[in-house]
Amino acid sequence: MTEHVRVVLADDQELVRAGFRVILGTEPGIEVVGEAADGAEAVRQVRQLRPDIVLMDVQMPGTDGIAATRQILADPTCPTKLIILTTFDRDDYLFAALRAGASGFLLKNASPEDLISAVRVVARGDALLSPEVTRRVLAEFTREQQRQPDDERPAVRPPELTDREYEVLVELARGASNAEIAERLVLGETTVKTHVSRILAKLGLRDRTHAVVYAYEHGIVSPRR
Repeated sequence: MTEHVRVVLADDQELVRAGFRVILGTEPGIEVVGEAADGAEAVRQVRQLRPDIVLMDVQMPGTDGIAATRQILADPTCPTKLIILTTFDRDDYLFAALRAGASGFLLKNASPEDLISAVRVVARGDALLSPEVTRRVLAEFTREQQRQPDDERPAVRPPELTDREYEVLVELARGASNAEIAERLVLGETTVKTHVSRILAKLGLRDRTHAVVYAYEHGIVSPRR
């Protein structure tokens, strides 16, 4: 059975929205249910329609995409996941988007196939971080840690996690897939998936992307080690 994914498009350029609407509209199981030309309208659309995914532009008049993402995800009951779309391949947008709670980051020059794949990947609850983006995230956390005195760098092990869940979190933060985690820890892949779900629930994280960010921000793993 084909999954049904409801999408809201948020971009101040009508031509861009029209292009996305055509691309997504031809894909079985994906439905564009709303559009917004600014961040404030995107927030209203999400609260009214409760879509699965929002494709959110960064630079929009009034409330921008990062601020709108924060407002949308401030509601813990909100089922919507955010993919940030931009023409600007800039680190400040990337990190602001991830810290705001976005589940993915995609450039507007991505292919139609990549756009469709991004919607499906994030709708399933997975993270959308390309290897290039992951490297940049790790590099940024490295720079942040280097700017901190050694005695101020956090190293916090979440007390909520079991020993095995903590091991899974460490491997996840190092970029390992479920299959790789299963092999390294001698576990079944289904067991790994269960551990990942429990980690996200216990730490109040939305997806694997935020588990990675959490691990680096709390000193659980370090790019320097």
